[in-house]
Amino acid sequence: MPYLATLGGAAYEGLKPIPVAILLDNVRSLYNVGAFFRTADAAGCEKLHLCGITGRPPERAIAKTALGAEEIVAWEHHADACEAVRVLRVRNYEIAAVETSIHAVDLFDWQPVFPVCVLFGHEVDGLRPELLKMCDTHVRIPMLGRKHSLNVATAGGVTIYELLRKYRRLPENARIDR
Repeated sequence: MPYLATLGGAAYEGLKPIPVAILLDNVRSLYNVGAFFRTADAAGCEKLHLCGITGRPPERAIAKTALGAEEIVAWEHHADACEAVRVLRVRNYEIAAVETSIHAVDLFDWQPVFPVCVLFGHEVDGLRPELLKMCDTHVRIPMLGRKHSLNVATAGGVTIYELLRKYRRLPENARIDR
């Protein structure tokens, strides 16, 4: 099925999704999952990987925040996030943890290698250590206020739109046509 995008109220068939996948591991809130579906659709991401206890459609709370995007965005459920990462690595994805760590690069300084899969974890505990070890890159969102974290869905929106901006700035012949 061709990817369908809307711009200014008009639909454009045949537009390719950007080579960005999103992996959610043990994200508890169905509303957060729904927000990721909506953002993935808005930015034209290729797929959501829902892992562990992360909820998946059909769920009323997901539909409430996704507003139909859960019916459009490609997604898969994986019991084991580590196995999903191994499969993505074989497909030459850069695996990037969005997590504050001593090794993390600032989101705005990061030069992603497309295709890329960004990983988001549990709202309180973050990504599990075994997943963090599997990542090529750790990325942090700059936090200038007193709080040192964002809601996971908000962090996803910031990260996904920065990836969209960086992908659109690539020369046309360097873009991946999926």
